[in-house]
Amino acid sequence: MRTLNLGILAHVDAGKTSLTERLLFDCGVIDKLGNVDTGNTQTDSLELERQRGITIKAAVVSFRVGDIVVNLIDTPGHPDFIAEVDRVVGLLDAAIVVVSAVEGVQAQTRVLVRALQRFSVPFVFFINKVDRLGARYDKVVEDIAAQLRIRPIAMSAVTDAGSKRARVEALDPASDPLFTILCETLAENDEVLLGDYVQASGRITDGRLGSALTSQVAADLVHPAFAGAAMTGTGVAELTSAITTMLPARFLDPNGPVAGKIFKIERGWGGEKLSYLYLTSGTVQLRQSLNLPAGPARVTGIHVFEQGRVHGVTSFHAGQIARVGGLNGARIGDRVGSGLVPGGRAHFAPPTLETRVRAQRPSASAALWLALNQLAEQDPLINLRRNDDTNDVFLSLYGEVQKEIIQSTLLTDFSLEAIFEESTVICVERLAGIGSGLELMFKDPNPFIATVGLRVEPRPEGAGNSFALEVDVGQMPASFYRAAEEAVFETLKQGLSGWQIIDCHVALTEARQSSPTSTAGDFRQLTPLVLATALSAAQTFICQPVSRFSIEAPSTAISGVLMALAKSGATTTDTVIVEAAARLEGTIASSMIQAIQQQLPGLTSGAGTMEASFDHYAPLTGPPRMRERSAIDPFNRSEYLLRTRRNFTGV
Repeated sequence: MRTLNLGILAHVDAGKTSLTERLLFDCGVIDKLGNVDTGNTQTDSLELERQRGITIKAAVVSFRVGDIVVNLIDTPGHPDFIAEVDRVVGLLDAAIVVVSAVEGVQAQTRVLVRALQRFSVPFVFFINKVDRLGARYDKVVEDIAAQLRIRPIAMSAVTDAGSKRARVEALDPASDPLFTILCETLAENDEVLLGDYVQASGRITDGRLGSALTSQVAADLVHPAFAGAAMTGTGVAELTSAITTMLPARFLDPNGPVAGKIFKIERGWGGEKLSYLYLTSGTVQLRQSLNLPAGPARVTGIHVFEQGRVHGVTSFHAGQIARVGGLNGARIGDRVGSGLVPGGRAHFAPPTLETRVRAQRPSASAALWLALNQLAEQDPLINLRRNDDTNDVFLSLYGEVQKEIIQSTLLTDFSLEAIFEESTVICVERLAGIGSGLELMFKDPNPFIATVGLRVEPRPEGAGNSFALEVDVGQMPASFYRAAEEAVFETLKQGLSGWQIIDCHVALTEARQSSPTSTAGDFRQLTPLVLATALSAAQTFICQPVSRFSIEAPSTAISGVLMALAKSGATTTDTVIVEAAARLEGTIASSMIQAIQQQLPGLTSGAGTMEASFDHYAPLTGPPRMRERSAIDPFNRSEYLLRTRRNFTGV
């Protein structure tokens, strides 16, 4: 039987959870439709999700459609929870991107489509809410083509759009207008089809067009767009048919070597770790030992997702998603077994905000730290850190809604009242030049029995950090090189000004040991000092996050909004005025977004809306903005050596 990992992605409030409910209902998985407003949907199971009417955690529901097992993954639409989407995209075989027929393409829509394109994940569109006032199916399809720079194909015709009488009719591929649209669009990527269309169109049958469409959807070349209304079920049958005929399901081998990936971790009622494991090959049995990066672990419990339910089993096989107990050393993103799992990091923008957290009662500080560690385990991108000298705790955030959710979770799940201070923007550091450092063993001032030489140089924007060996790797144990590499990446988390250094390449140019005296610890402790020397020679400059914004407001308020943007240092790249409505797009320092959002209601008489998402980092002007360190500082050599020696000896 074939398996399809299907993601449902959308901007918040586009209706993806309602679409999930409708698909489950139409496929006979649930007997009664849930509703986001009443908080009884199948996938939004968290109490906070039901209270707020938004998806916070990715949820899995598995069911059958024909001869295909569909693992349906409902992901959050709110940009504050993009990390949940990040962990899922690399697992998907295909996706449905839900777009509101009223609001059209929105900021998060662009972010999600770019992520799917990076991974070549095939996707179709579902233009939802065609029965709502202001719905415009044909215009939204045009906007998708213009704003997302892809080739959507309108597969539906809508009459009486924007009213309760709205009807959706599936277009016939054998008749115009769809026949001509399919021929012209598909022929752009198929020379044989193009030749027949021009010279002998009679050779082109609807079956041939259907086969070409399926192939080009799977190749991520075209993207069919279906219309409908998830709440009433209008148009959903055509979308369901497309799931089975257009999207690329796979045959997986249950008898092969065990291979899979952990994409989600949560805690059970008793605090036990539960890992969500998608298996791409092999079969896993209860009590079986699995190979993880942290070492082997024994499976103590298995719950699989089948036909809309979760139930305990003694084994699960390739193509299934299971909630597995016993993998205490597991982390999100871990690969299980020796095989490879398709996909990887989606590289969504990192969090751009940081806040200091403290317990309402000082006596609960230790409990707060443990609770936050559990939450960080479930969401690694919150990047929890603590200053060991002051015991100050910091965590990274995507937005204020996420902060509220974490605060509520601490109270409801851990009975901890926490105070979150005002959020500040997270800057980064980039290299200004090339630098090198070298420490020789048995030569002052090096107190470690190791020789380490490093060279640092900048990489292109967005390339990330990298490490390479430019030495003979056979002269020392592999653990010594690994210790140096781990120390490099750890040190890059805090640069000269305390911010993370990005887009930096580090090369190990010298490495010597004195056998049998040298240890991996010598290389782990010496490397930060050498890297600090190299970074100091190269120097760094601080960059602040810049966001891309979109503001919609009455045209009468446009001058006031433009003035406020100008005072905030924003750059406007596009202004569109249609009748009484105006839309502004541009870039602005992320630190100024909240100020504009606070001014917007007053400037637009409450009619303005603003959406923003991270775009890039730009050099920060003015005096350097220092960040409080949370680890031993290798740029202060005497203090570093004192602290390192104290930690090593325990005194």
